[in-house]
Amino acid sequence: MKPGIIEDAEVEPVATTLRAHRLGLSAAGGDLIAVMRQDCPVCRSEGLASRAQVALHAGGREIVVSLLHSSAEAPAPGEIGLSESAWRRLGVSEGDPVEIAHAQPLASLAEVRRRIYGNRLSEGAFSAIMTDIAERRYSDVHLSAFITACSAVPLDTDETISLTRAMVDVGERLQWSGAVIVDKHSVGGLPGNRTTPIIVSIMAAEGLIMPKTSSRAITSPAGTADTMEVLAPVDLDVSAIRKVVEREGGCIAWGGAVNLSPADDVIIGVERVLDIDAVGQMVASVLSKKIAVGATHLVIDIPVGPTAKVRGTDAADTLERALSSVAQAFGLRTRVMRGPGAEPIGRGIGPALEAQDILAVLQGQPGAEDLAHRACELAGGLLELADAAPAGEGYARARACLESGGAWAKFQRICEAQGGMRAPPVARFQQDMIAPYSGRLVSIDNRKLATVAKLAGAPVAKAAGVALQCRLNQMVDAGAPLCSIHAESPGELDYAAAYAVSDGPIFGIEAL
Repeated sequence: MKPGIIEDAEVEPVATTLRAHRLGLSAAGGDLIAVMRQDCPVCRSEGLASRAQVALHAGGREIVVSLLHSSAEAPAPGEIGLSESAWRRLGVSEGDPVEIAHAQPLASLAEVRRRIYGNRLSEGAFSAIMTDIAERRYSDVHLSAFITACSAVPLDTDETISLTRAMVDVGERLQWSGAVIVDKHSVGGLPGNRTTPIIVSIMAAEGLIMPKTSSRAITSPAGTADTMEVLAPVDLDVSAIRKVVEREGGCIAWGGAVNLSPADDVIIGVERVLDIDAVGQMVASVLSKKIAVGATHLVIDIPVGPTAKVRGTDAADTLERALSSVAQAFGLRTRVMRGPGAEPIGRGIGPALEAQDILAVLQGQPGAEDLAHRACELAGGLLELADAAPAGEGYARARACLESGGAWAKFQRICEAQGGMRAPPVARFQQDMIAPYSGRLVSIDNRKLATVAKLAGAPVAKAAGVALQCRLNQMVDAGAPLCSIHAESPGELDYAAAYAVSDGPIFGIEAL
């Protein structure tokens, strides 16, 4: 054999086809994850580093996933492990062949980098970014960069309109035969305040059409979908939504189960982790869902208070202008209604506890009058906006529907149409927070109270949360319960209770 020449080499080319293996891994936000052995010859030969974006092909389908390396026994050599979301999207069975290759560079990331440096983005740029996000081509790192870039330098009106349109365009849009389709949204930031199921029941009972799609919690202990899921199924597809609405006039469904503004659902998953909810992205998120669902008339609830998401008049003015101007650009008639945000609305904070408040209001039971009042205010505003009630008479109309039992009857029919009504669960472990001395309750820290509920396990643990035992300006006695913490495990209960007393007072009491 001549020097420098290899004759009759026995080196076999490394295959780029692996066997699919289901990991049973549920990644946060539905991220598409693949796992390979770090000593896998394919990883080495193809230079597939951990956290790289790789393309997988199987059965005519292609997805882009984030690759992780493992030193454990699973997946085995020659296998590629897939998260649950990746498994479903690729549509494979155990052992099916999967081809792997480097993912093509994403041109839209250049636009994200431009935004990081403070440049404004065009409608085409947002369209490209939302398309890639909806197709799950962005990793959590890419998404974090986009969200941060649009938060550090806030979106202007033109950008917000462009982002809203791009979010709508990458998903489906529902169309209805009626000329008036009503909807409602709260910007959040106030624990409890679960008015939506009550409002939908009133609207449908009054003969209006309200196909309500709601989100799960972003930074709160419960979203409307989390709470409604305690009472009835919310994972309705488009066909199911149509059937329920055609039958009962309204529904309360989880927006993530349908392909309406799908990029927004991906973005929300990362916003939840970052605890970021910037104005421009919030406006685009809210209005894209309403436009996609076919709404024509929209009431927006903005709670304002010192520890709410919107803390003062100036912030409320900014948000109202942004919502109104973007809604107007899409021909969506909107009414913004500000409300009190100094304390939670309702007694419960957390899915099951909020569900109990909803039932109390609809059934006319005592204990959540503030929730009934706010729901009727918003429902009344929506009736007036839709010309279903004269100006100034909407509240009385909504209250009459509630007190007559019409809203409760309609809610039960909606639950049955969505798959059957069920009773809220009750937490196994509970602990009271007591007043250290007698006096008048003068303040409640909403943010800390929400954190206690989340540390107790909400919204993942449906029965977890906080139940209030007092209201602002109420006189309390030393040793009386201020609230009770509910948890499904003793560890979570202890963790939440320890936080409640370690980071400053949640309840401000003015001593007698």
